[in-house]
Amino acid sequence: MTNENFEVKTLGERKYLSPLKPTLQPDGSSFRFVKDDRILLDASLSYFEHCISTGETPVSVENAGPHIHLYFEPAQTKVAIVTCGGLCPGINNVIRSLVIELYYRYKVTNVIGIQYGFEGFISSYNHSIIELTPDYVDAIHLFGGTILGSSRGNQSVSKIVDRLSELEVNILFCIGGDGTLRGAHAIHEEIARRNLNIGIAGIPKTIDNDINMIDKSFGFETAYSIASSIIMDAHNEAKGVYNGIAILKLMGRNSGFIAAYAALSIPEANFVLIPEMDFNLPGFLAVLKKRIENRHHALIVVAEGVGEQLFEGDILEKDTSGNIKNKDIGIYLKDRIAAEFKSDDIPVTIKYIDPSYIIRSAPANPNDSMFCGLLAQNAVHAAMAGKTDFVVGHWNHQFTLLPIPATVSKPKRVDMNDELWWNVLETTGQPGSMKNE
Repeated sequence: MTNENFEVKTLGERKYLSPLKPTLQPDGSSFRFVKDDRILLDASLSYFEHCISTGETPVSVENAGPHIHLYFEPAQTKVAIVTCGGLCPGINNVIRSLVIELYYRYKVTNVIGIQYGFEGFISSYNHSIIELTPDYVDAIHLFGGTILGSSRGNQSVSKIVDRLSELEVNILFCIGGDGTLRGAHAIHEEIARRNLNIGIAGIPKTIDNDINMIDKSFGFETAYSIASSIIMDAHNEAKGVYNGIAILKLMGRNSGFIAAYAALSIPEANFVLIPEMDFNLPGFLAVLKKRIENRHHALIVVAEGVGEQLFEGDILEKDTSGNIKNKDIGIYLKDRIAAEFKSDDIPVTIKYIDPSYIIRSAPANPNDSMFCGLLAQNAVHAAMAGKTDFVVGHWNHQFTLLPIPATVSKPKRVDMNDELWWNVLETTGQPGSMKNE
């Protein structure tokens, strides 16, 4: 990776003085306007010493924050907001914070909401446009879901840009995950091809926390916090009967962060299975049997994307966004565990719990709510300054700006050799390997 991979595009020269009035220092300078500062991607001493010895420029990303001069004149700026993909705690918080920041801080009063994802740009769907005002969004942060609605699936990029031009939109905020950000980048490319002055800003929405180069995404903390209380309930179910086994399935299509963090937040899980693991069913069942023989109960937390190796040879379907539709690993495990213990004449009671839709539809907890607000504010700062084709992120305790292609190059995954997974193994007591050759 080089610094060229992390250069955020700008629409043009910033000519308009920002209306923001941050707190001033005694010398009259602002404490908050950014001046093209950057955040090191690797802040370790060893990397610093490597760069000193080789003369290399450390790889860094752009620091987010307000600029003293803007590209867009606030009074003449029209903004659109769209939400796409699956639900996630905090979407309404982001929408509200975008509107409030635009109206009250930047004096941008022409803000519209596009309903039901990118479908809302396509006339054949007949989705109406919503005028977003501070009054309209006043209390939406108290509720889960998204007031704009969402959808999956690809839409005509050309028609989306046609509609943006027709609506005279200057900035489009896209709130969504990997597929949404890829779509936003494609929209940017079509805008650039037509030489239009429309900014594209991405706010990453992934409950799985799997966006690359971003250390946490909104909704993730709420998700594993809610899951932790369900783990306690599942543990009670398992322990309440002789040889009780509870299987709790959590979100995690490609990455097991929710399962890992939830298990660490309340140490009652005995096994955590995530997509990054290399295990097989005989190896896992052998360890599970030992657990039942010794303790007579077990709680298994499994991420939804687990089991790719278990379903080899099966025809895998895809959803409208092109994502592989995972087989239900929870039901699969329940059936296979039941058959295995029955064949050994060991009586067990198995309970399967899938709270995924309840978790993803919940309102954001206080810390996530705060994080949503800060993400939105920094997205507005960058977009008003003419930044485009970017994602607002968070790295090394700082809010950052990243080119969209850098964030969608690959999903972020749990490093099986890193401290996080070691902590999970220590907490659950499960062996490092569950592979029976």
